[in-house]
Amino acid sequence: MVADRIHKTLDTKSEEHRAELKRLGKQAKDLPLSPNVAVLDGPSQITGINTLLSSDKTTREDFVFYFDRLAALLVERATENANFDAITIKTPPPHSHPYNGLCVSGEISAVVILRGGSILETGLRRVIPDCRTGRMLIQTSDRTGEPELHYFKMAGDISTHNKVLLLDPQMSSGGAALMAVRVLLDHGVEESKIVFVTYIAGKRGLNRLMTVFPDIHVVACRVVDDYEERWVENRYMGC
Repeated sequence: MVADRIHKTLDTKSEEHRAELKRLGKQAKDLPLSPNVAVLDGPSQITGINTLLSSDKTTREDFVFYFDRLAALLVERATENANFDAITIKTPPPHSHPYNGLCVSGEISAVVILRGGSILETGLRRVIPDCRTGRMLIQTSDRTGEPELHYFKMAGDISTHNKVLLLDPQMSSGGAALMAVRVLLDHGVEESKIVFVTYIAGKRGLNRLMTVFPDIHVVACRVVDDYEERWVENRYMGC
């Protein structure tokens, strides 16, 4: 009975999500990027790493190394606007001087959109070693061509967290991202506390996401005009 109830709940969420996608249509096609979208551009070092990641001559070992570097930078950017409290500490003895610093107010957690989101976890751990991490499994239906929610598990107190990072290395149509955000909202997470972290985002899908949920934040490394097949996790995992 419990399993049947879970399946019915997941099916209901998937049906509601497909209806929401149909209502969106093509209205977000030509919109400018939202100010809540941050793109890691500018430094030539990032452009150089992107060049290596995009090259077919880059070995898998090098791809993993440089992708993990960018993943850490993405997570750092995603958490830089978290709330902080002032705190005074003492430096180690023998001098023990006071130092006026900051500490994060509340908890920053993450939710991985499987399977691809798992490749961002190394970068996440380099920035937040003790980060509590949930999971969502969203797959495209062969019958409808739309994303369906098959599984999710998150912290019971996720609605109280300072920031909740959604991790997915590549977003095209935005369907999975829309569903993932909807699940977080259903669990009491405030829209403004959600940060979608991705390596590549399709512009149309990104605008689609921000049209429906204008108060979330997105951090991406690249924004592309056209849809791209999901290739990032395949290069990272070697399969």
